[in-house]
Amino acid sequence: MPLVTTKEMFEKAKKGGYAIGAFNINNMEIIQGITEACKELNAPVILQVSSSAIKYARPAYLMHMVNAAVEETGLPIVLHLDHGADFEICKQAVDLGFTSVMIDASKYDFEENVALTKQVVEYAHSKGVVVEAELGKLAGIEDDVNVDEKDSAYTNPEQALEFVERTGCDSLAVAIGTSHGAYKFKGDAELKFDVLRKIVEKLPENYPLVLHGASSVLPEYVERCNNAGGKIPGAKGVPEEMLREAARNGICKINVDTDLRLAMTTAIREQFNEDPSCIDPRKYLGVARDSIKELVKNKIKVALGCEGQA
Repeated sequence: MPLVTTKEMFEKAKKGGYAIGAFNINNMEIIQGITEACKELNAPVILQVSSSAIKYARPAYLMHMVNAAVEETGLPIVLHLDHGADFEICKQAVDLGFTSVMIDASKYDFEENVALTKQVVEYAHSKGVVVEAELGKLAGIEDDVNVDEKDSAYTNPEQALEFVERTGCDSLAVAIGTSHGAYKFKGDAELKFDVLRKIVEKLPENYPLVLHGASSVLPEYVERCNNAGGKIPGAKGVPEEMLREAARNGICKINVDTDLRLAMTTAIREQFNEDPSCIDPRKYLGVARDSIKELVKNKIKVALGCEGQA
């Protein structure tokens, strides 16, 4: 099975009231951990890559690793560009063979966002590639994304329909209270489900919505990482039951990056604590891969609800 787009995935997810996991990848072990988990649970998956991760992994290596995962698992897999900052980055991803790209022009005003998104849509659609756009601004820091809390803004439901109609984007990332990185909330998590419901009401029936900044920063991983020498004080993420509720209320794609980093780093720290003389990368990257697999299986079962939907 070749790489697929999100079109059929999102149609099924919307009707079924579940979400597809969009997991950020950087290297072979992360790809293997994610796709092995999805294979065991027969779950569809979106592998997504930031522009900085493309540079790190190198385009040819990245494409071959992803295609190997497709061949080995037989799963429907989407390769998605996460937070493309401009037309050229999105074009590069399309030309490399990505089946989905995100143009993130949310830092611009509404008209500039519309114009840039429309430009990307026209090129991507001419190549059979789908486009995710963003309306609203999420706070936080992750890779190339850096938005101060004071500059964040919820998605305006009144603008959502106009934006989608004028740009032709295939899915829309909305800001309803999540943020990028590990430190999402000062107190208890609070997603604005009232804003989400208003957006859903304004858009065409079954239009797919996306939730960024959705890592849960699970306390058990934070505790284990800190016990192994980490320094992650008081990190709070989005509770998994809240993510499941978002999926039931119109969110079709849920992005996960920080949780993968935390699971991987925790496993590696623990391996070195257990065996300080270890110099074999197969050992510490092997346990990292296993840790990612365990985390992804939990996400699928508890937060996403897409087990058995491949």
